[in-house]
Amino acid sequence: MTTAVEDPGAPAPGSAPDSGVVHGRASARKIGGGLVGMVVTGYVMYTVFMSFSILPEVYFDSAVLIGVVAVVVGVGGAAVLFYFLNMLVEGLPQRASLGLIPYAYLLPGLGFISLMLIYPALQTINFSFADQDSESYVGLENYKTIFGSEAFRSAIFNNLLWLMIVPAVTVALGTIVAVLADRLSTRGESVSKSVIFLPMAISFVGASAIWGLVYDFSIGDEQVGLLNAIWTTLGGEAQTWLSIETAKLNSILLMVILIWLQVGFAMILLSSAIKGVPEDTIEAARIDGASEWQIFWQVLIPQMKGTIITVFITVLILVLKVFDIVYVLTNGRDNTDVIANLFFKELFARGNAGVASAIVVILLLAVTPVLIYQVRHFRQEEMNR
Repeated sequence: MTTAVEDPGAPAPGSAPDSGVVHGRASARKIGGGLVGMVVTGYVMYTVFMSFSILPEVYFDSAVLIGVVAVVVGVGGAAVLFYFLNMLVEGLPQRASLGLIPYAYLLPGLGFISLMLIYPALQTINFSFADQDSESYVGLENYKTIFGSEAFRSAIFNNLLWLMIVPAVTVALGTIVAVLADRLSTRGESVSKSVIFLPMAISFVGASAIWGLVYDFSIGDEQVGLLNAIWTTLGGEAQTWLSIETAKLNSILLMVILIWLQVGFAMILLSSAIKGVPEDTIEAARIDGASEWQIFWQVLIPQMKGTIITVFITVLILVLKVFDIVYVLTNGRDNTDVIANLFFKELFARGNAGVASAIVVILLLAVTPVLIYQVRHFRQEEMNR
């Protein structure tokens, strides 16, 4: 008679299940619960947001009520999504969960960016090859129309002019102001920086309205515009300043507004860079007989180089997208048009979605290399710290 040999590793009859099995079942439940919870929460949020446009009567056609519901559902839904996402990650093996936690919490943000930025960008590229109603494809006709247009060539030239002048002048003035403010007393430095930074609190449209009063021309002897009031007091004749195309004066006057807005931004960053220069280095240069001019160019500027490049690139990207100032003050008349304003007119005034999309694609191609360089520059700066 044969006697069965018991497996020493097998659990005894009636004993509790192995802890590994229990943990595996719990992990599976967490993963399943997390996935189901995320899908259900996402579906509920999508349904609610879609109801704003499909069934506005549910909210009594009240924009305020829709806004309140959107905030509550958006914030609450995001919190619930993160809860289920955390549950899913906790259900994974420990080694995998530790490595995935940062990516898991970035996932909703990346998904939102993809939905709101990447998808529209791809759709815009698609529409750039279609007709004005985006109903049929026309190949490269929209791009041929753009590059054959005198208005587009003029806008390109104006954008290049903005690119050459605005970033350089902004950085130069910001550097000068930062250096001078650094030599004031603590109170004087704070007051001067506050005054110069103040325009940053004004929107582009608001700044354009303010400077529109400065450039204003009135028929008659009495001038409301500050510039004309000064000019006529000095014996000159009142001018419609934003119509003077000679030497691109009207475009330069528009650039002054953006420079005025951004000098404060440049000053703050460059002032921080100046304070980061070791005082011992400056004192050593003075002991060696270096003049203040030599200290500025040979000590301060080299050590501020990274910040100067950062400010320059940031303003450069802003200039590539400039729109508000031109739209409010001239709307592109008198040869002041820029690419962004040209896009606005093509889409909303002429209703030509194909050509407008092609203009945006060209603008995107112009901005992307600068953005890539800026990201690489930031990484290099972080590595050098």
